[in-house]
Amino acid sequence: MKRKINLQWFLSVIFLMMTATAITFSACKKEEEDPPTADPVASFQFAVSQTNYMEVTFTNFSQNATSYSWDFGDGETSTEKDPVHVYASTGTFTVKLTAKNDANVSADFSSPVTITDPNEAYKLLTGEVSKTWKLFREGVSMSLGESPDNPANWWPGLENDGARPCLYTQEFTFHFDGTYVFDDKGMFWGEYGVFDGTEFFETCFEAIPANMINKDGIDVSAWLSGTHAFTYDPAAGTATLTGQGAWIGIPKLTTTGETSVPVASTTFNIEITQEAGYDIMNINFNYGDAGYWPVVYVHYYDTSLEPDLVTIEPPYGEDLPDLTPTEMWNTFETSSSFVVLDTAGVYPGTGPAANGVAFTMAVADPAGGANVGQYDRIGTYQELQFQMSNDIQFDNFTTVSIDVYMPSSNDYSGTLTKDIAIVIGEASQTEQWWTAHIQYDAAATVMDEWVTYTFNLDSPTSGAGSYTPYERTDLDFFAVSLGGGGHDAAGTFYIRNFTFN
Repeated sequence: MKRKINLQWFLSVIFLMMTATAITFSACKKEEEDPPTADPVASFQFAVSQTNYMEVTFTNFSQNATSYSWDFGDGETSTEKDPVHVYASTGTFTVKLTAKNDANVSADFSSPVTITDPNEAYKLLTGEVSKTWKLFREGVSMSLGESPDNPANWWPGLENDGARPCLYTQEFTFHFDGTYVFDDKGMFWGEYGVFDGTEFFETCFEAIPANMINKDGIDVSAWLSGTHAFTYDPAAGTATLTGQGAWIGIPKLTTTGETSVPVASTTFNIEITQEAGYDIMNINFNYGDAGYWPVVYVHYYDTSLEPDLVTIEPPYGEDLPDLTPTEMWNTFETSSSFVVLDTAGVYPGTGPAANGVAFTMAVADPAGGANVGQYDRIGTYQELQFQMSNDIQFDNFTTVSIDVYMPSSNDYSGTLTKDIAIVIGEASQTEQWWTAHIQYDAAATVMDEWVTYTFNLDSPTSGAGSYTPYERTDLDFFAVSLGGGGHDAAGTFYIRNFTFN
């Protein structure tokens, strides 16, 4: 027998099943739309502006975050997503980003940001606008030597001792815009090799155009106060001054060597160091075998640190006892073949580190006679120098002579000459004998044989002084120069019988 199904009950069951299914589907859908909140990850990158090195743009790469907090490491903050921050000073700053999600869960990320002025090295020379330099008044401010390893063996150097006070007042100003200004402060120095023989030689004088006539009668007033231009390459450690007469260190120093007239540009080596209250600028002109000129300048932030300028030079050296010899000669045959004129007294010594001459006594005569002296030129400053122990009185002498053997094997096609010179001067009380010496000159015309060159003592032919040996009682220095001066061309010569008669 068939059972009768209750329709109402059946529909109720179907309704309940559909409702349960709907609730299940709804719960699954809600779970898919609202997953659990993920933790944030903080991250950023940054870029320094090409036009303003103090401005930094930060790009936020954080994930799962809805709010951000920046600490730029200089006391400034931001809540922007991708902020742009301008620093007030250079340095290294630790930048921290905090990223948060809606559940207030946070994550941090930090990175150092270095703010560097690309012109920092350049500004050591120029400052933000300009920077003025003067010769350093402590220690040796300039000297001359054969190399950076021997920077003062040819000239011990200049100090703030009153010898050249005008040089310590002159100012050299470098402007950030590339302008270079020299201010002579109204005084100039009569440099050796430029003002020889003039009334202003080796002295401070008034810096006016009328006084700026060099030894050859040429106007050198372009060296006076003026405005020029410069370029500076900190990476290479070089600077170039541009403009007729622009100079630094000594006017005669140029890119390739010394000059007696202004030039259009000059390049030099430069290094700047920072000290407490001041900066030091070391420059140099390196001419290889022809010499190395280092010069030291200073810029003070605290001017109270600058030593006072010494304007009165203290006495130099001592007055030697007088000697009036009846004989004075040296044959160079042996170390003892002399009277008064002792080769052992050669000053400041022989060899490469002394004065550009390597001198050897008792070498074989190239013509086959008794031993003689061999004179080898190896530098620009090349005199064979004799410092006497006495001030020589010349009462018993009228001439000076020397035998010279001039080899034709030397290369005379360049700067090496056939010139012969004998020098007389004073060195025991004069720091720079060349400022007042007299000289006797000749030029060899006969080669490969001995020739005697004789000079009357009362007739000097050149030199910075204008006197005869009979007019001075303090002369104590002699020198022999072969092959010409002012160059570093090598040459070998032979001498004998350096004699006063």
